[in-house]
Amino acid sequence: MDDWLFLSTESVGPQVLDMSRDDQEAEDRGKLRSKLVSAWNSVKYGWSLKQKSKFSKSSPVIMLGKSYELKDQGERERFRRAFVSLLWLTYRRGFPPLAGCSLTTDSGWGCVLRTGQMLLAQGLLLHLMPPGWTWSVSHHVVKDDMDLESHPANSGQSFKEGPNKRGRKLSLGSLLDRPMEATHRRVVSWFADHPTAPFGIHQLVELGKSSGKKAGDWYGPSIVAHILQKAVATSADLPNLVVYVAQDCTIYLEDVKRLCERPPPQSWKSVIILVPVRLGGQDLNPAYVNCVKKLLTLQCCIGIIGGKPKHSLFFVGFQDDHLLYLDPHYCQPTVAITKENFPLESFHCKYPRKMAVSRMDPSCTIGFYAKGQKDFESLCTVVNEALSTSAETYPMFIFAEGHSQEDERSSTPTNNITYIQRKNERRRVDTSNSMDEFVLL
Repeated sequence: MDDWLFLSTESVGPQVLDMSRDDQEAEDRGKLRSKLVSAWNSVKYGWSLKQKSKFSKSSPVIMLGKSYELKDQGERERFRRAFVSLLWLTYRRGFPPLAGCSLTTDSGWGCVLRTGQMLLAQGLLLHLMPPGWTWSVSHHVVKDDMDLESHPANSGQSFKEGPNKRGRKLSLGSLLDRPMEATHRRVVSWFADHPTAPFGIHQLVELGKSSGKKAGDWYGPSIVAHILQKAVATSADLPNLVVYVAQDCTIYLEDVKRLCERPPPQSWKSVIILVPVRLGGQDLNPAYVNCVKKLLTLQCCIGIIGGKPKHSLFFVGFQDDHLLYLDPHYCQPTVAITKENFPLESFHCKYPRKMAVSRMDPSCTIGFYAKGQKDFESLCTVVNEALSTSAETYPMFIFAEGHSQEDERSSTPTNNITYIQRKNERRRVDTSNSMDEFVLL
């Protein structure tokens, strides 16, 4: 389905005025196919989006370092507000054409870029918002969002809003939260589908060109991690934030220190740490399931760019053996963020969804956030403890003193040879047919 959409995007140049009728017809076919794929995604994922996932009352839901007991009504409300406050960034249609081509939608190819945006957005909310922030109108937009599994005491009971008292409460909440809502709206605008947005689809596609990618290509989780790093580095809006991408499943402490340190009396910069890994061959190695879940219990974790093969999802938590996720595949119209008080509803999802952890694609990128030096030191401690749950196998990734051997080179992967360390031997593996370039675990 994904492959038939894409036409060459390299052919648009100065000679466009002399385009032949065949070229024009090809471009028109491309636009028509884009519209058809957008419509298909809207129907397919719009239908599945509203199918409520079943949640158990007997097990807690863990989401980005917080636990929610759904048997308690107050806890259910806390979970609903926290979930709907996450930024939901999906396929869009009708945005200005991407540079060098006629594509006005990323439907069918941009899902990993969208899950990457969601991970970055979560890091920005932690960076800019007070702890525990939730969207002030989330109690208004979230209703009938998921089912609790039926029990004899209240058979068939749905997870719904109670009687409506919204108007006055919303007005008061909006007044009290006005400064935070301005920041919230500014963060959303940074991900707008417009060439000027620092983390929008246009900018990410442009930055991906140095990695050999173009609009319409498949972007893997590792490539997207490097694109996000470049996007934050080139943005003038976040002078106190940096992004570090781990090399060969290793976080080099000196590299992080050099990125974050500033001359006294200035404090460390905040840092988002992205760790691309591959947790198995074709399928997820079951030995890493507990470790994945353990990482999602940490408050420093900002989510996982993952999914199913060729179908990216943003993992934010779990219940029992099911991962909680946001799905970027629902294709929505582009929002004109230049308008004052542009609508925010399409940037938030009110339907929590779950997927069996065994279906998780082994290729993923795990994200963490540390606000300062002490937070980073704490992060190293708790993440190391979580990684020890997979000690009987190869660890998912490690922390190491010193600098990366590739420190002076480009951080973007440039070949298809990966090294695998097994005790005292090292052998080469050709990953040219793989989705991404990884150290295989």
